[in-house]
Amino acid sequence: MNQRQRLSASVDADLIRAARAAVARGRSPSVSAWVNDALYLKLAHERRMEALAAFVAAYEAKHGEITPEEMRLAAREARERAIPVRGARSVKGSPARRRRTPG
Repeated sequence: MNQRQRLSASVDADLIRAARAAVARGRSPSVSAWVNDALYLKLAHERRMEALAAFVAAYEAKHGEITPEEMRLAAREARERAIPVRGARSVKGSPARRRRTPG
């Protein structure tokens, strides 16, 4: 992927500002490099989603369709095994609210 081609595209103004800010902070050598990185990340995401879809299709072909109840159970079990990184969780699974005191 070393061959480069010029591209003309319309992009949301806030994204252009973010790209220019990244260049100004030294996080990207240029706006073009920032956009190129974003496109690469999008491509990698699309490839992962396609691989996941293929895996699920193969699994369901062998074991039958994954039901909504099985998905809810798996999500609940994953939440129960999760290790909180930031703050405690309330009983319902939403972040616990802490009051900050001034000072």
